Amino acid sequence: MSFNTFGHLFRVTTFGESHGAAIGCVVDGCPPNLRFTVEEVQAALDRRRPGQSRFTTQRREPDEVKVLSGTLEHPEGGLVTTGTPIALLIENVDQRSKDYADIAGAYRPGHADFTYDVKYGIRDHRGGGRSSARETATRVAAGAIAAKVLPGVSVRGAVVRIGEIEIDRSRWDWDEVQNNPFFCPDPKTVPLWEEYLDAIRKAGSSIGAVVELVAEGVPPGLGAPLYGKLDADLASALLGINAAKGVEIGEGFNAARLTGEANADEMRLGNEGHPQFLSNHAGGILGGIATGAPIVARFALKPTSSILTPRRTVDRTGQETEIFTKGRHDPCVGIRAVPVGEAMMWCVLADHLLRHRGQVGEGVKWPFGGTTM
Repeated sequence: MSFNTFGHLFRVTTFGESHGAAIGCVVDGCPPNLRFTVEEVQAALDRRRPGQSRFTTQRREPDEVKVLSGTLEHPEGGLVTTGTPIALLIENVDQRSKDYADIAGAYRPGHADFTYDVKYGIRDHRGGGRSSARETATRVAAGAIAAKVLPGVSVRGAVVRIGEIEIDRSRWDWDEVQNNPFFCPDPKTVPLWEEYLDAIRKAGSSIGAVVELVAEGVPPGLGAPLYGKLDADLASALLGINAAKGVEIGEGFNAARLTGEANADEMRLGNEGHPQFLSNHAGGILGGIATGAPIVARFALKPTSSILTPRRTVDRTGQETEIFTKGRHDPCVGIRAVPVGEAMMWCVLADHLLRHRGQVGEGVKWPFGGTTM
């Protein structure tokens, strides 16, 4: 199985399966002399960790990370990167593979069971193997390292829709995101989602969600035209998240409804003499290159495929059958996808910063003194 690596200069390779001994990643291309602590990586993982509320899977994984290589102890505390590959390991401690024994030969509708089997002729039925969202913990660990490449940049995420219930954007408050189990920025939507998901969970079903990401402080100029677009790489990274089915940048599909006047982000000079965009329909990216405005992306996640309701399917021998899935699963996988989406954005931005420096150094200075080309 190939294609377990993403990135060009800041490269992340992940390994391991949902019910294997461990999962982990190797971060290659990280610059040397960046300080970080294991506690910082662990804090990122703790935001994604399962079993923290009744609205996520009850699988009890501490997700304790171990740093195996690529660092030295810093004399003032913590670790410092050496520029060599950084290996991060997370042991699996709460697997219950017997829950999947009854579906070893049948395919869950909406899941990658069939596609893995038809491609490789073999699949890991124990929790889905590599297709399980368990793998995303490794990306969160890598994202914590990537964040150190981007001082002065912030990346934040929030759930903006679960099923048919959307937040009220007029009540958006980033401080509320960490005060509820949904990463919800609208406190009045929280009780609505609680009631809604309780009903979904008790029915043994699942529901989808939309996650919004915002990166601020991103230097203008990151990205490249045509085949190295920042938004294209970001979309690819977000669609690489398990259960992701759609991505929007800025206005996204809504841009098709706007006129040229409405969609264009007008510009004026800010107080410090830098361009200031009066709106941000572009989501901080034009021509595949960062404008310096906040980068805004949304990605949609489908409902979890492992549900208790019997569904029609076929098995590996070509026989028709019915299937339902026991075990512990997220009624809404979109909730824990927030730190995963943040991590993927961190990794993409770190990669593009290194690529940008490799081509143009520290970049050009604007304005250009009245000359035009």
